[in-house]
Amino acid sequence: MIEPARSAAVTVPEVAGVLSTGDVLATAHTIAELQRPDGMIEWFPGGHCDPWNHVEAAMALAVCGLVDEAERAYEWLAERQLADGSWFNYYLAHGVKDPRLDTNVCAYLATGLWHHTLVTGETDVMRRLWPTVERGLDFVLRWQRPDGSVRWSLDPAGRAESYALLTGSSSIYHSLRCGIAAAERLGTERPDWELAAGRLGHAVAHHPNAFAPKDEFAMDWYYPMLSGALEGERGRQRIADGWSTFVLDGRGVRCVSTGDWVTAAETAECVLSLDALGMDEAARELFCAGQELRLPDGSYWTGMVFPGRETFPYRERTSYTAAAMVLAADALSGASPAAGLFRGESLPAGLDLAEPECTGTVGCTAGPTAR
Repeated sequence: MIEPARSAAVTVPEVAGVLSTGDVLATAHTIAELQRPDGMIEWFPGGHCDPWNHVEAAMALAVCGLVDEAERAYEWLAERQLADGSWFNYYLAHGVKDPRLDTNVCAYLATGLWHHTLVTGETDVMRRLWPTVERGLDFVLRWQRPDGSVRWSLDPAGRAESYALLTGSSSIYHSLRCGIAAAERLGTERPDWELAAGRLGHAVAHHPNAFAPKDEFAMDWYYPMLSGALEGERGRQRIADGWSTFVLDGRGVRCVSTGDWVTAAETAECVLSLDALGMDEAARELFCAGQELRLPDGSYWTGMVFPGRETFPYRERTSYTAAAMVLAADALSGASPAAGLFRGESLPAGLDLAEPECTGTVGCTAGPTAR
């Protein structure tokens, strides 16, 4: 029997003039309402769960003091890790919906548990689940390619896809840095992760041709900055270059560039990217725009098509969408000790390790000084 949940003494985020602490807490409770007794967090009632968004939801719960719920989520994930360190792509309450193995999905527990450690100030959960984190990241790095990028998945028959995805590899880079930070906190070292992260970060920042072209997706636009692989002026220039393509003024971020379908999760993640680049005013304005998708109970529509304001998928509200908004509110408010995680705070400086055959010229944006 699961014991009654406890709430940690935390400062719940608020964004002055936009969302109060009560508003943000209400959003966290809409996530908690989607958690099954075993710890699994569904996208929506009766829906599936994927490990990446499950971790994001747990992070949002912890930020709002729902620590027991977050820890149950992590335990649920640990109990379902496969022998090779991976997880399936989609789970149902009583089975598996999609047996594909997505490398990005399998890496994200490292981010979640490092975030949890920062929020709570305790290492107990990280220490207990550390073998799970190690197996997950080690599985992912089996699929790192010679150019530093990571193959995006294995199909249900165990065949690895030949190509890498920019969004997935960017997220893996951030997870590796979180794993390295956690290892240091626990008094151990993983120099192989540091080298792998250096190679991956260089590929994300300087070798766009290493990844399958998915230029129509907003995530491929902002994820190199959200992950910390692309920083400073180059990151801000990338934002500027894609702004008119992906941002519907006053509404939020288009999921894809081909239509005016704004999604709340992409909007919130872009807020985090802007915050990481020090673009505070733009981040706040975009966050404000995203509140048009908020409902009175604190949940968020997954997406909305303009100008008709039609929800798509129809009347869908998702746990991961609410979670992304909570994390964006935390970053803007600086409320939790993990508020700066996507700004790179608490993370070791990333290495930039060009492959031996990288000359710094053909196909490399680092220029002739690349190592």
